[in-house]
Amino acid sequence: MNVKIERALLSVSDKAGILDFARNLHEMGVELLSTGGTARAIREAGIPVKDVAEFTGFPEMLDGRVKTLTPQVHAGILYMRDNEAHVKTMEEFEMGQIDLVCVNLYPFEETIAKEGVTLPEAIEQIDIGGPTMIRSAAKNMKFVTVVTDPSDYAQVLSEMKENGGATTEEFRFTLGQKVYARTAEYNAAIATYLAEQVAGQKLAKPFVKSYSNGTELRYGENSHQNAWLYKDAESRESSIAHTEVLHGKEMSYNNYVDGDGALEAVKDLSGKPGVSVIKHTNPCGYATGETLAEAFEAAWSGDPVSAFGSVIAVTQMVDLETAQCLDGRFIEAIIAPGYADDALAHLMKKKNLRILKLTKPMGKALPQHMVKQINGGLLVQDLDTETLEKWEVPTKAPFDESRKELALFGISAAKHTKSNAIVLVQEYKPGQYRVLGMGAGQPNRVDALKKLSVSKAIENLKTEKPDITDEEIQAVIGECVFVSEAFFPFADSIEAASEMGAKYIVQPGGSIRDDEVIAACNKNGIAMALTGMRHFKH
Repeated sequence: MNVKIERALLSVSDKAGILDFARNLHEMGVELLSTGGTARAIREAGIPVKDVAEFTGFPEMLDGRVKTLTPQVHAGILYMRDNEAHVKTMEEFEMGQIDLVCVNLYPFEETIAKEGVTLPEAIEQIDIGGPTMIRSAAKNMKFVTVVTDPSDYAQVLSEMKENGGATTEEFRFTLGQKVYARTAEYNAAIATYLAEQVAGQKLAKPFVKSYSNGTELRYGENSHQNAWLYKDAESRESSIAHTEVLHGKEMSYNNYVDGDGALEAVKDLSGKPGVSVIKHTNPCGYATGETLAEAFEAAWSGDPVSAFGSVIAVTQMVDLETAQCLDGRFIEAIIAPGYADDALAHLMKKKNLRILKLTKPMGKALPQHMVKQINGGLLVQDLDTETLEKWEVPTKAPFDESRKELALFGISAAKHTKSNAIVLVQEYKPGQYRVLGMGAGQPNRVDALKKLSVSKAIENLKTEKPDITDEEIQAVIGECVFVSEAFFPFADSIEAASEMGAKYIVQPGGSIRDDEVIAACNKNGIAMALTGMRHFKH
């Protein structure tokens, strides 16, 4: 059923495009009602408009807190035009219909994002009349057109012009369903903010998030699964969800998952040229360098075989030298804060390479909650943004202070590697670090160390220098730091590390067998540092 729009109520906080919208409605013969600042702006633009107070017979009151919360407004929106009893009631009380409601809500989310905002300031931006009106209009979408997004103004006008000033029921439904997503999102922001105000009371607070306007992806992890991307409108930091795809094929579900792993890992290297190479969410390559190109080559050398088809993230703008590092190498996507013009042109020669640009500044990860869905519920926890709690060396062998920065780099690498994990990190040139070998996702730590990280390190060294001797390999490994993301439950890992030539180990500590582990280090002349902070990643 088409319904002609004869009267519209406009009341918006975001006034982008509202004057053109109002002018076009007026030119199509629509009577305009409005409130407060919106009415003033429309009137000053020379467009006829009636104050809602004149329509209802009641003035705005309580500093504008009560403007539209009246029977005249809500009856005008909610009454069923095809219900005889409703029509008689409207005639009896001499109430007029409202055919279009155009409202966007007080800027609560923008207000609480400001530094130093007070609780009273935030509460004043909790909209009451706006959500009530748009929910009323959406409930009666069979007859009423409701507009909450300025980007829909042009489509509303086009629809009216095509239908003699009316809108179709299908179009009204399309607009109406958006209302409940928007109000859910709005209420979630309010609920979360208010819960944070009582966080110190250690109450069981609600975890409320709402995501709207999801983008359908080609498929999920596998081709038989459907998938969507939803963006968090409140996100304040660089993230894979908030990127601009400059070139290449459409992003897939797996690209986003690996892209998230790559970006979150490389954020720990912010402030210096850094690169993470991610395959199935693990950093098979991770390095710093004097230049971004040097960091790229060092990261790639961590596992050149696994790097095929990887997703890569970098900390700095990609220059031409770095772009040329990709020549002859297949990667799924690259993520960066930006690209030099010549670098972008060079990368765009790769038809299928997805080139992503961050839309928010590169920087260390900010404290926030992370969510994992399980069947029947959600797990919510703080994001792991820390590195260590202490630096304690309980072994007889001292931990060379010159290797502490290398160790901290290794902790960052281990933190982003699936448990159980051991990473072997090397200072490949003064002040620059790389993952030389990585063992991830193993049921036990000995296998992660002996069968994977050290084996991969030896393989990489032999690839770089085919004639390298066993003695030279032992010397390199002795200069590296072995990092475990969790404590060693037994001394067997230390014995295995000693067999491999380890001289430096970093782990959180905290096992009931720490004394046995320390004794094993002392027996084998290994220096071990305890950080007091575990970094499980399941």
